[in-house]
Amino acid sequence: MSARPRVLIAGGGIGGLATALALQQAGIASSVFERAESLRDGGAGLHIWTNGALALARLGVLDRVLETAPVQRICHFGTWRGELFGQWPVADFIDRYGAPTVAIQRSALHAVLMAALAAGHPAVTVRSGAGVVGLAQDGAGVRVELSDGGTAHGDLLIGADGVHSTVRSLLFGPSAPRYNGHIAWRGIAELRHPLIPSGSFYGLFGPGTRFAFYDVAPGRVHWMSVANGPAGGRDTGDVKALLAQRHRGWMPPVADILAATPESAIIRNDVFDRKPDRRWGRGRVTLAGDAAHPITFNIGQGACQALEDALVLAEHLGGAVDLVVALRNYESERRRRTAPMQRIAYVIGRAGAVEHPLLIRTRETVQRVVWPRLAYRIAERKHISYGLRWREPAATLERRV
Repeated sequence: MSARPRVLIAGGGIGGLATALALQQAGIASSVFERAESLRDGGAGLHIWTNGALALARLGVLDRVLETAPVQRICHFGTWRGELFGQWPVADFIDRYGAPTVAIQRSALHAVLMAALAAGHPAVTVRSGAGVVGLAQDGAGVRVELSDGGTAHGDLLIGADGVHSTVRSLLFGPSAPRYNGHIAWRGIAELRHPLIPSGSFYGLFGPGTRFAFYDVAPGRVHWMSVANGPAGGRDTGDVKALLAQRHRGWMPPVADILAATPESAIIRNDVFDRKPDRRWGRGRVTLAGDAAHPITFNIGQGACQALEDALVLAEHLGGAVDLVVALRNYESERRRRTAPMQRIAYVIGRAGAVEHPLLIRTRETVQRVVWPRLAYRIAERKHISYGLRWREPAATLERRV
């Protein structure tokens, strides 16, 4: 190419901003269009495995993330009664791969990415209240219609607009994501607790419900409660009382976490994903993050894969002779990476949703055998080691961690 392309990005969440930052560092200008009236991200937490942290390091923002994000040492998995069947020494990843596993509040990571974009070059235009609602493309470029009545033109369009992606629908027609049969309640508790030392992660399984928690900053604990139910419901009445009743008798400090959470800080979402798709794009348009490969929270890789998408896309576009070929090559590489994660996350979610006592006993028996070693090795070899492509020199790691 004789000139760098101009890229339009639909979606101003973690994936969209990371894509803009990766392209910026490759010398590619972009414009980000977010449908929400204010550019912000939710207050829930993100579990960033080491492969995601390596991607953040390549983006140049891991140091800023570590100013607030606790480095995780051990991830604990067990039953609601407190019987642990797996403890993963994720601190070992620091020496083996060059970056820690961390947890951070989503809004904090969003702010870090925004600050990095503002400090970089070429300039990135970020526009809120202007979601992509229409598109047309030809051999010369892409034209998008925006929800505020405006239009924009570019060489390419990246749909990073989430699991309910409008760009996906414009490309391939309406296609509802798959409802997983359960709902997730999330919140941030303001507390310091002797049973939640810095770097804690716990994932607990109960009868048809689960509870996970981890600290995302000093004195701030993110938690999630998952239960089966129909899609489209809404909470009425005292949500904290509902959650307290659901998790009555669960191992400490679950009750304390719920009690320390303001009701206004609790959010409810139906859980959706998609089966792996063979196509993510057409012509000068492609998808990234949850718009391309929504992965449920069950393996903690959703944000990590959006970060990886951003870097791989920038790699393919950085020296591209043919932009369309570059997009298809990006899609081919990333489909191979993300499709197995979509499948295993769905399976774990279904196993976690069982309610019959016999099925619960069977699940716990399997977990005691699989989780301590086999699941840990699979997570490391299949998920974490991929990030080695972005590993920095050991001296840089020693200064950081």
